[in-house]
Amino acid sequence: MESLSIVMVAPPYFDLPPAGYGGIEAVVADLTDGLMAAGHKVTLVGAGRNGTMGELIPVWPTTIADRLGDPSVEIEIALLTRRAVQKLIARRAVDVVHDHTFGGPLNAAIYADMGVPTVVTAHGPAHEENRRFYRALGTDVGLISISHQQRRLAPELNWVGTVYNGLRPGDWPYADAKQDYALFLGRYHPTKGAHLAIEAAHRAGLRLILAGKRLEPCEKQYFEEVIEPMLGPDDVAMGIADAGQKRELLVNARCLLFPVIWQEPFGMVMIESMVCGTPVVALRCGSVAEVVEPGVTGLICEDPDELPQALHDVTRIDPAACRRRVAELFSAKTMARGYAQIYQQAVESSLRLSLV
Repeated sequence: MESLSIVMVAPPYFDLPPAGYGGIEAVVADLTDGLMAAGHKVTLVGAGRNGTMGELIPVWPTTIADRLGDPSVEIEIALLTRRAVQKLIARRAVDVVHDHTFGGPLNAAIYADMGVPTVVTAHGPAHEENRRFYRALGTDVGLISISHQQRRLAPELNWVGTVYNGLRPGDWPYADAKQDYALFLGRYHPTKGAHLAIEAAHRAGLRLILAGKRLEPCEKQYFEEVIEPMLGPDDVAMGIADAGQKRELLVNARCLLFPVIWQEPFGMVMIESMVCGTPVVALRCGSVAEVVEPGVTGLICEDPDELPQALHDVTRIDPAACRRRVAELFSAKTMARGYAQIYQQAVESSLRLSLV
């Protein structure tokens, strides 16, 4: 495959890679390095500290985590991004724009007029609001899903491929021996199921550690009104775990508890857990069945009542098998290869249209 010049548009909420919370930013950082290692040129448009091999063009002086969830900020991001990308296209050869923001795809038609196609990773769920937006974009962008289930839920959209999220296994610790606690790691939101994790751990007689984001009003309310009253004397509930804390928590846990009750498009924390040799106990929802291999890298439950027994049975899972699955299916190298193929297809399609 020939070398490509890619403009990678990242959300400006967290550093690249993030110090703690920030799943999209973590994917963007690992994808950037994977593409650079494969010989492609990546220019990032975003904000914050750049810890990648690519060049960063900042559209904000600092990251703006405090504005996460504010719809108006997406409009500002799209406008600032458009100006930055137009300048890049005008002064150098750009083959494709890969946008990871929500409002950014609104600029795709402008880039197309300049001869550059846009592909967009749909990191969010395929609920009706998102579907209406992506339907309105039509063929201006090529949509990339992060699981087959995400794509199945919105078959009418202009999907051009599916690429699983990935990470660099070498960046993550591994251990065979585990400590006797279950771990919940994610944002404090009812759909993430922290309350179900507490119930399951209590019924199983297992210590539970919870680490999650509670920055947005709905997260704070859920934590204060639901989670705090449920906590037992042996439970530990903390805020966002930084990169070091996250790795330590994951590598030592008996298992990751992932009792999601929504159509999770991927669930990055599942592969972060498995690469540490820590199996996953989850409810069958969203992409869980694509990420976790039942009986090999974790246990998938059909009902919350099955979770307590699964917390005991999960000790039979081989930690080495968990790490192997990530290396085989969810590595940054595999992710980069998948995206590069889609970029090439987008470039070839754009060239054909320009000749019509």
